Amino acid sequence: MRVGLGILIALVSLAGHAHEVRPAFLRLTEVEPGSFEVLWKQPVLGDRRLALEPLLPADCTVVAETTPEHTGAALMQRWRVACALDNGTIHIRGLSRTLTDVLVQIDRLEKPRTIQLLRAGSPTLDLESPTPAASGFLMLGVEHLLSGVDHLLFIMGLVLFVRAPWLLVKTVTAFTLAHSITLTFSVLELVRLPQQPVEAVIALSILFLARELVVPEQRRSRLTMAKPWLMAFAFGLLHGFGFAGALIDIGLPKEQLGLSLLLFNLGIELGQLAVVAIMLTVGAIGRHLLSAYRKVLEGGFAWIMGSAAAFWTIDRVLIAL
Repeated sequence: MRVGLGILIALVSLAGHAHEVRPAFLRLTEVEPGSFEVLWKQPVLGDRRLALEPLLPADCTVVAETTPEHTGAALMQRWRVACALDNGTIHIRGLSRTLTDVLVQIDRLEKPRTIQLLRAGSPTLDLESPTPAASGFLMLGVEHLLSGVDHLLFIMGLVLFVRAPWLLVKTVTAFTLAHSITLTFSVLELVRLPQQPVEAVIALSILFLARELVVPEQRRSRLTMAKPWLMAFAFGLLHGFGFAGALIDIGLPKEQLGLSLLLFNLGIELGQLAVVAIMLTVGAIGRHLLSAYRKVLEGGFAWIMGSAAAFWTIDRVLIAL
């Protein structure tokens, strides 16, 4: 009982900001030789910003600065620096103490674009070892999936709900296809929905799946039992709008829009497949070691999942109002 309560509290606290902790974005654009315009966009939680600060090489001198702009979800700062940015490092102070990432993009006049994702474990970019453009979006997709507690629970719920291997493949594929569609449409600005209501409905989708797991099979939705891939596709469309938040906040390089979007989608898919593989492996081991307690453990997980989702639904609806 205490273990279950502890897990529930942990899930609630983690997912309170499941989609609010967006990646920060640092863009440096060379406007003339030895002169860069800097855009620093960092996430804001409520009325406070994260304690992050970009530190440029020591030879960079600030020559102009504008007043910070608060956009609601992020704080934007712009300034201009005089330096070559061809050696030294860019370090994000405070990144090692946060759960977010920082995408650094450098556009030079006569050199290829550099894009690199900085994380808590690697908060420094070595300017003499650039990363090829757009490749950072692959890791961004993986980490966005793995850090999104509500998305993780939905995937885990699907694995528990669908027992037949081929049907599970169809269901997970339908979920992937659906969120790829709405993610793409959102980033291309073909469809745009307010983020807060989307987050509330995503939590509701987890609550629905948890309810299906808890009730006896004879009381479950006939459509969901017969065609779980259809349910996954419908909810996947909503989850895609949630995934899009990270890319909309930081923006995508227009010159490599298709590649960046593809890599982000592939990153999400890789993270998703990793979760499914771990779940199936744990299930196979537990089937032999804990066969007598399997139903109890799965039922307990479903109740914890549903309780957390109910809390998130109410919390996000109140925030959206």
